[in-house]
Amino acid sequence: MKDNNRFTYGRTSVYNLNYHLIWRTKYRKKVLQGQIESDLKKILYEVADEYGFTISHMEIGLDDHIHLLVSAPPKLSVTNIVRWLKGVSARKLFQLYPELKTSYWLSEGNRHLWAPSYFVESIGTTNEQAVAKYIDDQRKKETNHNET
Repeated sequence: MKDNNRFTYGRTSVYNLNYHLIWRTKYRKKVLQGQIESDLKKILYEVADEYGFTISHMEIGLDDHIHLLVSAPPKLSVTNIVRWLKGVSARKLFQLYPELKTSYWLSEGNRHLWAPSYFVESIGTTNEQAVAKYIDDQRKKETNHNET
């Protein structure tokens, strides 16, 4: 987001609501690589567009956790945003990559790609750039950590 225009103007509100979201794969399975990672990112951007919020920064950590910086209007709850992102992405990834079902489907009724929990932090304008840099640097930090 630009500093000189940090507010979003809606029909009935002016806002600057930003959230740092993190969640991980169930059982910490390392499946978000290559084309699956690319497709996941595309799906998450599509979900944001469909439901009326924006993803300004995104990175998939090497240990298969997702970091997002999301901006949303006040009418959207964080709970719904996370539910849409996790639900739609899991369903579409299972459709695109049926082999994921063998790792995650213990039974027909138990098909969860994502762990049930998530982290959310509201981001003020003074912290937004720092969180964006943190998200962008995730892969570098984890690569350096794994090499030591």
